[in-house]
Amino acid sequence: MGALAESRPGPHRILVVSDAWHPQVNGVVRTLTTVVKELRAAGDTVEVIGPDRFASFPMPGYAEIRLAIAPGRKLARMTEAFAPDAVHIATEGPLGWAMRRICLKRGWRFTTSFHTRFPEYLHARTRIPTAWSWAVMRRFHEAGSGTFCATPSLARELAGQGFTHVVPWSRGVDLARFRPDAAAHGAPETWEALPRPIFLYAGRVALEKNIGAFLALDLPGSKVVVGDGPQRAALQKRFPHAHFAGYRENGALARAYAQADVFVFPSRTDTFGLVLLEALASGTPVAAYPVTGPLDVIGETPVGALDEDLRAACLRALGTDRARCRAHAEQYSWEACASRFRDSLVPVGG
Repeated sequence: MGALAESRPGPHRILVVSDAWHPQVNGVVRTLTTVVKELRAAGDTVEVIGPDRFASFPMPGYAEIRLAIAPGRKLARMTEAFAPDAVHIATEGPLGWAMRRICLKRGWRFTTSFHTRFPEYLHARTRIPTAWSWAVMRRFHEAGSGTFCATPSLARELAGQGFTHVVPWSRGVDLARFRPDAAAHGAPETWEALPRPIFLYAGRVALEKNIGAFLALDLPGSKVVVGDGPQRAALQKRFPHAHFAGYRENGALARAYAQADVFVFPSRTDTFGLVLLEALASGTPVAAYPVTGPLDVIGETPVGALDEDLRAACLRALGTDRARCRAHAEQYSWEACASRFRDSLVPVGG
């Protein structure tokens, strides 16, 4: 009952099923997109099945996220046509549950990954007890042969919730795209002339990101929010002195990181936070709470500051050696991330 690489050498046919896929923009999509690219470059045949291939409806509260409607039969036909050597289920949405049922019906082994703390998100929005949601999540993942998770602290948390097949799977960063000299390339942003220091948040503008905690801080200089999402209008109204730059991608996002003095990560619920690595690769220090993600990426290293007093963390992060930030990020590569992913897959036939 070994791993995929041990069961059959050479290239493999790998099926990834995910409710998070293009045109969505988030950390899960970025991770899967990059890993799939690396696997294909190494010779594997990878098929990704996402909600873009099904009739779908917008997720309540997140219109940009589409959920597949009754995908079971069509998904089964797609799976049969592809004939995978290994199946990985990336999310716990309609597609994830449907693929789980297909695998269990056929007696196939599969792996899953834990990207999002849905129990906490649901509790924040609906007050549904987290114990109920954790029970559902545990049922979903424990049917598989391994649950991939990004950090040691998250692995400990999952173990505490009764997960018994946790597999470490860290993340990477595009070191060519996110770099300290990115600020010198491309058109300048309107917020570059704002009073310094510039404290930056970049990512989805949503309730679970806890952005209000950052914007409410009494800090010198300016606060900038790069990104879009369902909470943007409310935050702009509540914090009129903050600068909301909207969605940025490609070179513009890289420039935003490099032009900031401190990257502020106010989330308490993210399982990793790819943006942490992107900021560090750009030479920008991080200020965050001491929670899963920042504790694993930053820890005790001198590339930022972690504190329950987020204002204190922001001020301590100022003046951090930007070269050290870049050097720290260089320890993470997408090639290693993809290799670990592939090595942890299991053959469908056992």
